[in-house]
Amino acid sequence: MYTIKTCARKICVIITLFTSFWTNAQGSIADYKRSVAVDTLFRDKVYNAPTDFHWQDDNLFWYVNKTEKGDEYIKVNASKNRQELAFDHTKLAKSLSVLNKDTIQPGAITIHDLKFKEDRLNFKTDSLELSCNLVNYKLTIIKKLEKKATNRYWGDRDDERKGEPVISPDKKYTAFIKNYNVYVQNLDTKEEKQLSFDGSKGYYYSWQIKWAPDSKKIMAYKLRPAEDHKIYFVESSPKDQLQPKLQSRDYLKPGDQVAFKSPQLFHVENGKHLYIPTDLFQQQFHLGNITWRKDSSAFTFEYNERGHQRYSIINIDANTGNVKVLVDEKSPTFIDYSGKKYRYDVNNGEQIIWASERDGWNHLYLYNGKTGKLIRQITKGNWPVREVVKVDEEEKQIYFIASGLDKDQDPYFEHYCRIDFDGRNFKRFTTENGNHKVYFSAKNSYYVDQYSRVDAPPITLLKDKNGELIKELERADISKLLATGWKYPEVFNAKGRDGKTDIWGIIVRPTNFDPSKKYPIIEYIYAGPHDSFVPKSFQSYYWSMSPLAELGFIMVQIDGMGTSNRSKAFQDVCWKNLKDAGFPDRKLWMQAAAKKYPYMDIDKVGIRGTSAGGQSAGGALVFNSDFYDVAVASCGCHDNRMDKIWWNEQWMGYPIGPQYAACSNIENASKMQGDLMLIVGEVDDNVDPASTYQFANALIKAGKDFQLVVVPGMSHSAGGTFGDKKRKDFFVEKLLDVKPPSWDKVYANEE
Repeated sequence: MYTIKTCARKICVIITLFTSFWTNAQGSIADYKRSVAVDTLFRDKVYNAPTDFHWQDDNLFWYVNKTEKGDEYIKVNASKNRQELAFDHTKLAKSLSVLNKDTIQPGAITIHDLKFKEDRLNFKTDSLELSCNLVNYKLTIIKKLEKKATNRYWGDRDDERKGEPVISPDKKYTAFIKNYNVYVQNLDTKEEKQLSFDGSKGYYYSWQIKWAPDSKKIMAYKLRPAEDHKIYFVESSPKDQLQPKLQSRDYLKPGDQVAFKSPQLFHVENGKHLYIPTDLFQQQFHLGNITWRKDSSAFTFEYNERGHQRYSIINIDANTGNVKVLVDEKSPTFIDYSGKKYRYDVNNGEQIIWASERDGWNHLYLYNGKTGKLIRQITKGNWPVREVVKVDEEEKQIYFIASGLDKDQDPYFEHYCRIDFDGRNFKRFTTENGNHKVYFSAKNSYYVDQYSRVDAPPITLLKDKNGELIKELERADISKLLATGWKYPEVFNAKGRDGKTDIWGIIVRPTNFDPSKKYPIIEYIYAGPHDSFVPKSFQSYYWSMSPLAELGFIMVQIDGMGTSNRSKAFQDVCWKNLKDAGFPDRKLWMQAAAKKYPYMDIDKVGIRGTSAGGQSAGGALVFNSDFYDVAVASCGCHDNRMDKIWWNEQWMGYPIGPQYAACSNIENASKMQGDLMLIVGEVDDNVDPASTYQFANALIKAGKDFQLVVVPGMSHSAGGTFGDKKRKDFFVEKLLDVKPPSWDKVYANEE
C-alpha cells in the first residue's frame, strides 16, 4: 500500500526526470567536485582569529595571530595597554634558517610553548628547545627533546592484583600485597607485619594502597572484580600478515556484574584493622576518588550507586572507622555524573562546593564538610552552571561558566561569571551576544574575552577585572572565505513539542544556493543526552554538513529535547527512552523552517548520524518513517544492551527492563520503512560492530531491503573515505533521484 507521501515522491521522480533534460540538476559532477573540495577550499581563509592565549603573569601574555602573510607572535602588556610583535620575525626566521639549513619564512615560524621572561623568549620546536634573546636574536640550543606516544584502549581495566610497594610519606615503611592481604615492612629493620587476614583469591586486597599523610594509617580496599566480558571481531586484512587476526577488548555491557570495593582502615603501629561496613554503599556501580584529609583525620570517597539515581560523598573517621554520608544526591530519574558532577573541597574539607540539578537546573551548593549539613544554595535561576573555571579560596569566590542568562540570546551561549561563596555579588564578565571563551590572568586582574557565533566571526577583547574594555585585540577577517562563495549558516529556532520551549538549530546551504530550486533536507543528528551538539562558535567548515550541502541539499542540525545544557526536565525526556532522541521537536523544527523557506522540501527528508547518532539515524526509519525517507547510520548502537555499560545504564536505567527492547532498532526492525544504509568498521572497539550486524540480520528476517557497507580494518568512524562516497551517492540517488556520477570522473581534472 502506498502512502500519500510515497505517491508524492513517485510524482516528484517523474517530474525530476522530465525536467532534468533542460535544467541544471543537483547531484552533478560539478556539485561532486565542489563537495570533495570544500574542506580545502574553506581552509586557512580566516585571519585575525587567535585561539590560544598564554598569560605569563598577571600582566603579560602572548598569542599567535594568523594573518594573510603568515603567523605573527604578539605580546601584550595589559597594564600599559601595549600590544606589539614579540620579536623581529624576519631576523628570527633568518637565524632559524641557518640553524635548520633550510629556508624558513617569517610567517612560517612554528614555535610551541613560548615563555616570556624579561627580554628573553624560550620556546620549543619539534626537536629542539631554544632560547632567544629578544635584543640581539642570538639562538642557543639547550637540549634535544624526546617524544613518546602512549596509546591505551579506553575500556582497559587495571589488574589490581599487581603493583609496586607504596612508601609511607615519612619514608619509614612500605605497604604491599602478599597472598591477597595487606602487609607493611619497616625499611630499617626489614620486619614485615601482616595487617589484614580476610583477603582471598576471589575477594582480594588491591595494590591501590593509600597512606595517610601522618604515615600512621592506611586505607586499602578489598576488591571483588567485575565479570570478564569481551567483545570479539576479526581483522580481515592486517597490514603485517596475510591471515586474518582475531581481536578482543574488555567491554562491560548493561547488566554485567561490576567491580565491588570494600575500603578498609588499618592503624600501622598496633596493627589494628578497623572493619568498614558497606551497608551505605552496597549497590555499587563505581566507588572512587578515595582521598585522605591533609590532617589524616579521615578519608573520603565517592559512591555512584547502580542505576545512577544516587551519588554520595562518604567520610570514614580515621580513628573510629565510623561511616558518615556528607552529601547524598538523589534523583527520581538519573544523575548526570559524567557531565555535570562537580566537587571542590574548601580548606581541607571544612566546606564542600557541590553541583546539583535538584531544583531543576544545574547549580552550585555549599555544604559543611564535617557535618554534611547543607549551608546554602550558591547559584540560583532558570539557567544552568556549565562549568566551574576556578575557586579562589582566599577571596571565597567561584569563577564559572553559565548559559541561558539572556532572553534575547541563544540559550546555549556560554558566559563567564563570578559569585561569592555566600551567593552574593554575582558578576558577569561577558555580556556580548555570542559564545564566549575567556582567558584569565594569574590573579584575575585582566582577561582576554573572545566571542563569536556561527553567523558572526570572532572578536577578541582585552578587559580589566571590572569588565571594562581596555583594547580590541583582533577582529576576524573572513573576506577571503566569503570570496569562495561560502555562506553563513543560519541560526533558527522553533517551538518544541510542548508548544512553549524553543528548540535551536542551524541551517547550512550550498555555495551555489538558488532559492528558486527545491532542496531535499538532510539532518545531521547526534542526540546523546550527555551534551548539546549544535555548533555555537564561528567555524568555516562543517565536516558533517558542508560536503553534503554542496551536492544540492539543505543541511540542518538541531538540539531536541533529551539533550543536555538546558533544564533538568529538558534532558529527562531521554530517561529510559533513548529512541525518542528529540524527534518530536526535530520534526516541528523542520516543518517550521520549511514553512518559512518553501525551497526546503519537507517531503524529502534524509538523516545521517554516527555512533549514538547512528542509533538515532536508524531509529528515524524504525520509529519515525512518517517523516524521514532516507537514513545513513554509521557504527550505531542499535540496541542499548549491546553497548558500553557506563553510557547506557546512565540513561536507560538498571536493572535491565523492557525499556531496552522498546528502544531497540533490532527488536523493532519490522517497523522500518524507507531507504537505509548501514556503515560499520569491522574492528570498531567503541561500539560493538555486532550491533550493526544484528540489526542487519533482523532486517533480513523481516524482509526489509537495505544496504550494508562494511569497511575492512576500520574502527569507530563515520566510514572514512569509502563510507563517505557511499553515503553521498546514496543520498543523491534516493533524495535527488539522480544517478551518481562515476567517482573516476569526480576526481578527474576535467569533467
